[in-house]
Amino acid sequence: EVHFVESGGGLVQPGGSLRLSCAASGFTFGDYAIGWFRQAPGKGREGVSCISSSDNSTYYAESVKGRFTISSDNAKNTVYLQMNSLRPEDTAVYFCAAYRGLLLRLCLGDAMDYWGKGTRVIVSS
Repeated sequence: EVHFVESGGGLVQPGGSLRLSCAASGFTFGDYAIGWFRQAPGKGREGVSCISSSDNSTYYAESVKGRFTISSDNAKNTVYLQMNSLRPEDTAVYFCAAYRGLLLRLCLGDAMDYWGKGTRVIVSS
């Protein structure tokens, strides 16, 4: 059975930082692209950042480039999202997803094999 455990969300002031973690189990982690997505109230889902577990290639949405960094620890089946210089518009539920295929099909398309329930991030003063 596939499980994702997302953690690290919370309330942070503008300009602050958070580190999200996505611990996965139940599938062969190294065969998948893993990504972080977010959904804000009243808005559609956005692919924030994705990483290929096989070659560590990455993708970032323009809205987070230079502020967020995705990384993967294959030994722990865990993907991290370091979020710096947070803005109020980063407020959303963040969840991770996996796809056994091309990284861009995961981050820019509708291709998801597995996904988690998410962790809430609130950026507010």
